[in-house]
This record gives sequence, structure tokens and C-alpha cells, in this order.
Amino acid sequence: MEKHRLRARLIYNPTSGKELMKKSVADVLDILEGFGYESSAFQTTPEPHSAMKEAKRAGLAGFDLVIAAGGDGTINEVVSGIAPLKKRPKMAIIPMGTTNDFARALKVPRGNPIEAAKLIGKQQTILMDIGQTDRGKYFINIAAAGSLTELTYSVPSQLKSVFGYLAYLVKGAELLPRVQNVPVKIFHDHGVVEDEVSMIFVALTNSVGGFETIAPDAKLDDGKFTLILVKTANLIELTHIIGLMLNGGRHISHSKLEYIKTSYLRIEPQDPKARRLMINLDGEYGGDAPVELRNLNNHIEFIANTDEIADDAITLDTEELAMEAIAQKFVREVEYLDEKIEMKEVDEDGKPSNTTLS
Repeated sequence: MEKHRLRARLIYNPTSGKELMKKSVADVLDILEGFGYESSAFQTTPEPHSAMKEAKRAGLAGFDLVIAAGGDGTINEVVSGIAPLKKRPKMAIIPMGTTNDFARALKVPRGNPIEAAKLIGKQQTILMDIGQTDRGKYFINIAAAGSLTELTYSVPSQLKSVFGYLAYLVKGAELLPRVQNVPVKIFHDHGVVEDEVSMIFVALTNSVGGFETIAPDAKLDDGKFTLILVKTANLIELTHIIGLMLNGGRHISHSKLEYIKTSYLRIEPQDPKARRLMINLDGEYGGDAPVELRNLNNHIEFIANTDEIADDAITLDTEELAMEAIAQKFVREVEYLDEKIEMKEVDEDGKPSNTTLS
């Protein structure tokens, strides 16, 4: 009886990584063949959901491994293609985008298709959680809502991701003066929150916008979202919270922030007639609230560098060093702002005012 030959399908975005992926397809296929896979490739097209349709086709055809090569958008599409299937192939990623949050979480080499492909040979995998809305849409990294999220829809496409609006905050908070609180009702595993919030983050991984301190204790396979609610639109308080986020994840205990672990969420505006509440899924518009989000626990088996995940090892590259420098600059500016505020809080008689930031 002939032994089953493993089959792998590479789905790649030809424009990602300044077309580096397109130039590396033959080498990646050779690597896969060396690992025992009968390999083939599909180049995505401008047709809507091109990667998603091909991923579904490959899954139904019985491929053992599907590799998504491109940015977080391409990875999301491939996940969306195989997630609804009863029998799902393993997935690997070759990250070639700008932010690559998912790759950071899985510790997959970024911007180097050859090294990312070689990781497949280690045969290390993790059963990953993914998120699903009640409208059948999937997300792999983050769902978000709130006025700041909505403002980002008017900026160029490369800034639509979570990195986009975090970048705005870090570069001087251009959008923060326009942020408003939104009255919402949020149901979760432990109860319900009825409050006014400016930002809602629902994270699956610890990497958001290239920073790994937004949801520092997020687990990839525990069946739980990390829900972060920012309950202020005050410019000084927002700036302070962002500074704490970038300074070791110290924002978790802030009085104007709720940090909740939950496997289920329902987000709805308190007054649907007053204003719409748009939902952002992995950086793209995902419809309006009300919306339900469910964590699909251990839903897809991903190739990952589990040695580094277990040890929480992070290999700093040029991009990460630049991000770290930006974050530290922002933290220093926030600390300077705090000092100025503390000085102003003491009146002429030397008595402290009632204003606090903690």
C-alpha cells in the first residue's frame, strides 16, 4: 500500500514585501519538497477574497498544509477560508507585511521567506484560538471599536490597522483631541459593563500594532479574549494610559481602564439611534454593533516556533529596535507631562489640588 504523500499549498500575495515573496516562491517550494511535501503555489489576484477562496478549495481538496505568505490581511483571509471546514489543514505563515502581529505572537521570522519556510521543518505546532463574529467573520489578532477606531477609517489604508492608530498616538496624538466617549453595553462571561468608553480592544494575542505590552498576559490557546475598555476621552488621561501601555504594560491597573478575560462578548451601543458603532476586525471594517464575538478554542493548528514562545524569547531586529525607541520616547514625554501636571496641582499656598491621573 502506497504511503500517503503530504501535500502543501502556498498562497502568496505577489505585492507583499516589495515583491520579495514573489521572487522567493521557487526557493520556498524547494524547501517544502525537502520536508516531504508535494508542493504547489497560488498567486492571489485583485479579485475580492482571492486568498480565502483558494484556502477553502485547498482545504476541501485534502491538502495537509496551507501556507499564507503576505501581511496580516492575507493571513486573515486564509484563516477565513479554512476556519468553517470540518476537517482543517495545518497552517503556516510567511509574514511579509508591515506589522506582522500574528507572526510576532508565533515567533515566526519576519521579512525573510526562506527562514520562515525553514521553520516548518521543525514540526512544532500550536492549536490556536481564533475569533468569530455572529455574522460569520473571523479575526486572528484583534477586534476593536470606539471613536478612535472609527477615525482611522478616513486615513490611508496602510494606517487602518491597529498599528495605524497606535502610531498616531505615539507620533503626537493627532487624533486624540477628536476622541469622544461612546455609551455602550458589553456582555461578557462574568457579567455586563454599561459605561462610556473611548476604545474597546478584544485581543487574541499579546502583540498589537507591533507592541507586546498591550495585552501582556494574553495566551494563544486558552480560549479567552483579553477585553480592554478605556473609559475616558480626556486627552491627558488617554496620553497617560498609552504611556503606561508602552512602559511595561502597567496600564492594566489604571482606574479608567477595565481588563477582562472572557470567551464571549456582545457589544452594543446603549442608544442605537444616537450613533453607529463600527467594529474593526484585524484592521479592517467588520460591520456595525450590535455584534457577538466568540472565541473558537484550539481551532486551527499553526506551525510556530514553540521553543521561543515557551521561553518568551524575543529576537530584536531593526524594526523592533525602532519601535522600542519610539515607545521609550513617548514614555519619557508622558513622564515629563506628569511632572508638569504635579507642579500645577500645588496652589500658591502649597496645598495639593484634587486632580489625579492614577
